[in-house]
Amino acid sequence: MPSLSFDDIRKDLKNKVYYPVYFLSGEETFYIDVVADIIEKTVLDEAEKEFNFTQVYGKDSDIPTIVSYAKRYPMMANHHVVIVKEAQNLDNIENLASYIENPQKSTLLVILYKYKTIDKRKAFAKILQKNGVLMECRKLYDNEVQPWIIDYVGKKGYSIAPGAVEMLANYLGNDLQKIVNEVGKLFINLPKGSQINLKHIEENIGISKDFNVFELQKALATRNSFKAFQIAKYFEDNPKSNPNVMILSILYGYFSKVLLYHQLTDRSKNNVASALSVSPFFVDDYAKTAANYTIPKLIDVISLLREYDLKSKGVGNINVDDGQLLKELIYKILN
Repeated sequence: MPSLSFDDIRKDLKNKVYYPVYFLSGEETFYIDVVADIIEKTVLDEAEKEFNFTQVYGKDSDIPTIVSYAKRYPMMANHHVVIVKEAQNLDNIENLASYIENPQKSTLLVILYKYKTIDKRKAFAKILQKNGVLMECRKLYDNEVQPWIIDYVGKKGYSIAPGAVEMLANYLGNDLQKIVNEVGKLFINLPKGSQINLKHIEENIGISKDFNVFELQKALATRNSFKAFQIAKYFEDNPKSNPNVMILSILYGYFSKVLLYHQLTDRSKNNVASALSVSPFFVDDYAKTAANYTIPKLIDVISLLREYDLKSKGVGNINVDDGQLLKELIYKILN
């Protein structure tokens, strides 16, 4: 059996198509937890769980103990579910191979192997793929986060404005569980069918719609020094919500894309969107920024962002705080 995707596994579980072993691995733990949660909540009813559900933790268990649980026959139920959490802490995980070669058909052995993967070229992986399910979950790349949010919100019966989805992606990064937790606050407070906008995010998640890195980016793009320094003052007063490391990373990504825009010969909206990995909605913004920043100036800006990123991390900087560093940087970018 080939490796299955999250959607494949979820569909099979919904249709009560079960496999004797689920090996759920990878850096992106969100999907691992969701699959385990579906199995725990749907395979057995509450009465069946009393005798047919076992949960252990890798750091407190070992392979022989897990195998002994997995070999049990169900009592007054069709299945026995064994969930192994934190399996990455088990010693010699490959020793499960002998059980997986001939697993108990009535058992669902669910192994949560977080933050790691196994070598698919080795015998253990091949045995898993033959007799069970091997799911590997990687972290999303930065340019995949916005489409993921749009898709997730859509599946929940909502839509989201382009500026709002960019803000969420910028502030929450590619931590899917964090995104789901924060967007969940919007679902609680907005009726289905609503389009999520910047005001909703400010009111329910706490990211200011007027004083955020997205607005700082726009102020720098349009060379609006008053607005840029106004936002910098807000960041200085709210340092925990707006760390320089996050701000500079986002600005670095933005100005790098503006530099790339300068180098494009085909500046049609769709081609630019594809080349920059952005929504077509934002292409005009990049064009306007490029008009305000020459290639030599952009190279200088990117160099400054690298320099001040290091200073924010304490390299070559002893006494200057983040607020002052950001204001210095803004002055140099705009002059």
